[in-house]
Amino acid sequence: MLKHNSYFDGGVQSIGFERNGLRATVGVIAAGEYHFGTGAAERMTVTSGLLRVRLTGGDWQNYPAGTVFEIAANSGFDVQAVSGPAAYLCEFLGN
Repeated sequence: MLKHNSYFDGGVQSIGFERNGLRATVGVIAAGEYHFGTGAAERMTVTSGLLRVRLTGGDWQNYPAGTVFEIAANSGFDVQAVSGPAAYLCEFLGN
């Protein structure tokens, strides 16, 4: 079953799905800056474009297409798509 998610007045949109018992989403982030909180740990793969990411307590880092970053459970991160829309795959690493 697919589930459409829309955040920040449509600035971030994703499709959620489950594969081999694990939850994941694929989505697009429009130009702008957004903050997400996490329940489960997440692995984000940038599939297109460039994301700037600041993990809780960290500094801004660039993640171009093909790179991966992980977010701890029960934390959060800020994300910027600065040069146009960017696409991602988010894999949830826990319940």
